[in-house]
Amino acid sequence: MPDLKLRHYNAEAAQAIRDTVQLIHHEAYAAAIGRDDPFESGDAPMRRFDAYTRRDGFDLLVAYLDDEPVGQAWGWPLGSDTTWWNGLISDVEPGFTDEDGTRTFAFSEFMVRARWAGQGIGHVLHNELLLARTEKRATLLVRPENTIAYRAYTRWGWRKAAELRPGWTNAPLMDVLVMQLSIRINARR
Repeated sequence: MPDLKLRHYNAEAAQAIRDTVQLIHHEAYAAAIGRDDPFESGDAPMRRFDAYTRRDGFDLLVAYLDDEPVGQAWGWPLGSDTTWWNGLISDVEPGFTDEDGTRTFAFSEFMVRARWAGQGIGHVLHNELLLARTEKRATLLVRPENTIAYRAYTRWGWRKAAELRPGWTNAPLMDVLVMQLSIRINARR
């Protein structure tokens, strides 16, 4: 996509474009909001965003077409005091949840506005955010019934490692996916 421009924002800069983040979320999750999904409706998503921007190393990537924001992805490295793994309901191998700020990148949110979905923008955002990372692996949470996203993630190299219910109010059961970043070159396919 030759006209696609990507811009990184640290936590402070991300807060400065909070309205853009909210616009992208609102349009990307319009169906869930229309169903009154309490996890995606009201001020819940932006409360989570505000909390995420307090994480050390927070990185927001926004895609623009002709200065119009069309998608975004963000995450941060998991520190030793992370609560990311709280709520695991699956057994995992010993040491799986040990974090030190350099082991795991939490690929927390990823969305494209509805009218630009299916044009490869999400794949570009995914790759760009991960290719810059120095951590050994990345993790994300996905609803098992989100088959479109799930198929894309597995095609891009993600594998299911566990199940988890995040500590956020009304959080659904999620599958924990993990990708070794040493094989991230496969994500370029």
